Amino acid sequence: MKVQVRGKNGLRITNAIEGYAADKLSKVERYFKEELDAFVVCKIYKDHHKVEVTIPTKFYTMRAEVSNDDLYAAIDLAIDKLESQIRKNKTKVTRSLQKKEGVSEIFADALALDLEALERELISPVRKKSIVLDHMSAEEAIMAMEMLGHDFFIFRDEGSHKVNVSYLRHDGKYGVIETE
Repeated sequence: MKVQVRGKNGLRITNAIEGYAADKLSKVERYFKEELDAFVVCKIYKDHHKVEVTIPTKFYTMRAEVSNDDLYAAIDLAIDKLESQIRKNKTKVTRSLQKKEGVSEIFADALALDLEALERELISPVRKKSIVLDHMSAEEAIMAMEMLGHDFFIFRDEGSHKVNVSYLRHDGKYGVIETE
């Protein structure tokens, strides 16, 4: 796994921090067949550190964000959160998306998994982001939203080809907004 570690808010990344993050990410590397890139952003604030880990794959982007008083503890917690997310979604991704060529090839087969068990600097106060809408079903969009750890996900419906939004409701269930 190729690991890129960046510091924000004046945090200078040392070789020790970079080595620690790379070493911890090697735990996650065993879940995949191909070599992936991992982006680690470490931020320092007045009273805590925040670590964001992003691993983009061909089909989904996995992301974990954790805050802690200690930078090394935040790295540990972010990697643990990411690993838990991968274990939880591995079977779901490979089963439901086998029709998309190559999806089942992302994850390594040899692991027995327990299913239970880049942000840019802002120049203006409004953050703008450009996205490419993928054609997918509502179930696939909800899974992508869960893997990103977001409350909503914008996608193009594979049947109607219209732009839709899946979202997490306050009662813990999911909803889909369909456009006309």
